[in-house]
Amino acid sequence: MNLRARLSGLPGLPGWRGAGLHLLAGASIALAQAPLLAWYLGFPGLIWALSRLARAETPAMGWWAGWLVGAGYFAASLNWIVNPFFVDPWVYGWMAPFALVLMAFGLGLFWAAAAALAVFLPQRLMAIAAFLSLAELGRGVVLTGFPWAQVGHLWLGSPVEQGAALVGASGLTVLTLGAAALLAGRRPMGIVVAGAVLVAAFGFGLWREAAPLPADRSVSLRLVQPNAQQHLKWDPETAGQLFRRQLDLTRAGTPAELTIWPETAIPYIFEYSPEVPQMIAGAAGGQKVALGVQRVEGDRGWNSLRLVSGTGEVLATYDKHHLVPFGEYMPLGDLIYRWLGIGAFAAQVGNGYSAGPGPAVLDLGPGLGRVLPLICYEAVFPPIPRAVPRPDWMLQITNDAWFGTLTGPFQHFQQARLRAIEMGLPLVRVANTGVTAIIDARGGVRQALAFGTQGALDAAGLPPALPPTAFARWGDRPAFLLLFGLFVTALWRRRRAGGARGGPRGSRRSPAAPAFPRRR
Repeated sequence: MNLRARLSGLPGLPGWRGAGLHLLAGASIALAQAPLLAWYLGFPGLIWALSRLARAETPAMGWWAGWLVGAGYFAASLNWIVNPFFVDPWVYGWMAPFALVLMAFGLGLFWAAAAALAVFLPQRLMAIAAFLSLAELGRGVVLTGFPWAQVGHLWLGSPVEQGAALVGASGLTVLTLGAAALLAGRRPMGIVVAGAVLVAAFGFGLWREAAPLPADRSVSLRLVQPNAQQHLKWDPETAGQLFRRQLDLTRAGTPAELTIWPETAIPYIFEYSPEVPQMIAGAAGGQKVALGVQRVEGDRGWNSLRLVSGTGEVLATYDKHHLVPFGEYMPLGDLIYRWLGIGAFAAQVGNGYSAGPGPAVLDLGPGLGRVLPLICYEAVFPPIPRAVPRPDWMLQITNDAWFGTLTGPFQHFQQARLRAIEMGLPLVRVANTGVTAIIDARGGVRQALAFGTQGALDAAGLPPALPPTAFARWGDRPAFLLLFGLFVTALWRRRRAGGARGGPRGSRRSPAAPAFPRRR
């Protein structure tokens, strides 16, 4: 029996043409993700995808449709996931295609469950929007969370992104799915409501972008982008050259009040190389330096940020607390490392890094103020900046060389920029290969270095913080209120038009009937 015959026996499974269209519909949503940022293509793609999901007549049909649409979306959005496997291709390269397939279809399970459950509610399209919103919110917390490429991110690069200051990324996701569902239903009232929401979102964004900002904080910064290739970064023959490159970029020109190096910028361990902090302080002209390091205690290691004084003294340390699964630690890592010798990709110490105690705010002194450090992956999590007393600014150090050069670094940058909009706080971002930039409290890019180049970015001021935004005060509460509204709408049953004119009082529209012809 051939594969097609075997698969045809599975309940609800679409044919090859239907499956291909489901995958294509999902992939079309990803056109709005960086680097394209084509929201004007991704949003219509979302409407198309919801229309296809609404055709499901049974939970099994909904499951398959949601799984395929989700897999298409995540495969197109997260294609960068193959890049870490090619840093050492002779060892890990064979895993790359499996990683992409497993990631896409694994995350697609969230969409599969949402589409299957939506079949049970009367208003199919609104039910799909509600359950997909719930799935996207759940994706940000389940198994430590992975909120990368949320549906609400499709507005990045447009004025609508400013809505994150009110409802956060999760709220944008709920509003986006609700508006897309109303438009997919093609009912006049739904189109009017969705149009009003979108016009209001664009109007608010344009108004917020045009509002004046307070004066900059007078402080000088130097952001160092060494552009180290990942496969050479830890090579003993090139590590010293890369370290000297960063020293040269640090000492060029007038010393800045704070120089910042990217994540894991130092190929040496401070505890074993006490002369290294003095070398860095000397290159900085006796001024402070914040830099990414690996630190160790016994047989444990941490991915950390350290603040070094002008004399080489370590003033403060922040240990990354939200680690990347399989990248910085392995689930059951001690056993896997002991039995198979397999450790996390990014970790250079043992089988993986240890997690720090949690987010923290570092006081850099009267001029520089209080800063929230974010190391790499931590910048994609909206709750982290709200988990600490409000700082004056945020600092992300990252090594995006892991993500390749096509999509990953730019998606990571856009999501970090969204944290500035949500919180009303400026963000300084320092990356090994880029994107290195200074971002104001509305997400505007003040200065940036070219991607994939080595250099130093000098800034004579730090953008000011704005008053706490609605999201900074309330977090995801507005998003959950919007989600509740979607579920109430999805549960609403309409009476037949004749019911008010003497028809059967209890007559109702069939729960399975969408607002357009169904294809089998």
